[in-house]
Amino acid sequence: MEVALHPLRLKQLLHLAALSKFDTLGKRRPPSVFRCSSSSSAGAIVVSGGRNRRPSSSPTSTSDREAVREIRIKKVQELRSKGLDAYAYQWERTHTANQLQEIYRDLGNGEELTGEANHVSIAGRIVARRAFGKLAFLTLRDDSGTIQLYCEKERLLDQFDHLKTLVDIGDILGARGSIKRTEKGELSVCVASFSILTKSLLPLPDKYHGLTDIDKRYRQRYVDMIANPEVADIFRKRAKIISEIRKTVESVGFVEVETPVLQGAAGGAEARPFITYHNSLGQDLYLRIATELHLKRMLVGGFDKVYEIGRIFRNEGLSTRHNPEFTTIEMYEAYTDYESMMNMAEDIITRCALAVNGKLTLDYQGVEICLERPWRRETMHNLVKEATGIDFNTFGDDLTTAKEVAWQTLKDGGHNQNKSSIESCPSVGHMLNEVFELVVEPQLLQPTFVLDYPVEVSPLAKPHRRFD
Repeated sequence: MEVALHPLRLKQLLHLAALSKFDTLGKRRPPSVFRCSSSSSAGAIVVSGGRNRRPSSSPTSTSDREAVREIRIKKVQELRSKGLDAYAYQWERTHTANQLQEIYRDLGNGEELTGEANHVSIAGRIVARRAFGKLAFLTLRDDSGTIQLYCEKERLLDQFDHLKTLVDIGDILGARGSIKRTEKGELSVCVASFSILTKSLLPLPDKYHGLTDIDKRYRQRYVDMIANPEVADIFRKRAKIISEIRKTVESVGFVEVETPVLQGAAGGAEARPFITYHNSLGQDLYLRIATELHLKRMLVGGFDKVYEIGRIFRNEGLSTRHNPEFTTIEMYEAYTDYESMMNMAEDIITRCALAVNGKLTLDYQGVEICLERPWRRETMHNLVKEATGIDFNTFGDDLTTAKEVAWQTLKDGGHNQNKSSIESCPSVGHMLNEVFELVVEPQLLQPTFVLDYPVEVSPLAKPHRRFD
């Protein structure tokens, strides 16, 4: 008999391995609960896929932004009138900011290295600046980190005036010079020459409040990354996770395939699809809501192990935790059951955690999560019985008694507000699932596979082998 894991969201995996700080924007759900049930198809696993700042800030008004834009456009024109290009074609870098910090970490305060070997070229966005007469300090940030630019008038000559009048926070600069550590201990590039590589026409978010508009942070992620550089780390960790998933599954023989995004019928899940129109065929097509059906056809065609990392489109709801367009990872293996898939899930997530964090113990919202294998595997029935003392097997099909016992137990446990959800359950199986979600699931903080869901809430599942 072959069985399948219920969907395991990629965002949960990111909770465990990347510890995204944006997860606190919505309702907290246990990050490490895996739902398993038997299935009529081959063994399968489905995986779908800032720092808190002060809540109040005064966003720059539209009129202010337009005024700044007009001023900066004039600066672009002034640069061009001087024969300078405000949008360069290229810049030869010798180092990144982080590489310089590493190479010269032992340089003493007040020391400067002027030899040819210590002349460097860097590039990045200016995120801060301070000017004091004939001296100016700029903070340059690139993909790796930040470094200070130490700008003196006697070195830059006429360029120093350009620096003070034409360079703004947000501009991307290329700079060449020697290495120095200031008396205050700040590693700096003593700038001998610089070039504006990209002139920014709009101001960056406020320095002290950053970008706090949640909607804008999700719609304009590039601005979010500029204002909150730690956000970019989430993207890097996600890339590592996807890479590690590929390495893990391909090491045991899985083949990655691509299946159609445009489909004649939306299948493989229960969701409202996006509809488009194919001009040549003269018919409506649907953006896929799952990759399942086409992957199963790959098994029919003769493949034993296949998987796909693909975009899914579901025309339902929108929030910071629910995107109509998201990534899923589905994998299917012939001749196996959910035991094999649980082993695979453990392997994937532990490897991802090690690749991203280098350890299997993680702190999530103040709780230490341990990913050491093996993870707990328990049936829903036993978990509910352990938490509430209710043995749903004793009720048979007696829904009335099950509701009475469940409601009394929930009321004694302080769940008085959930009477309507209990009363609306149409079967004992639904009742078991409801009690599990109300009482057990919030307490499952460590990685746990929940097995053998009631058939009433798993309509496509194959009967359990012990009842077959």
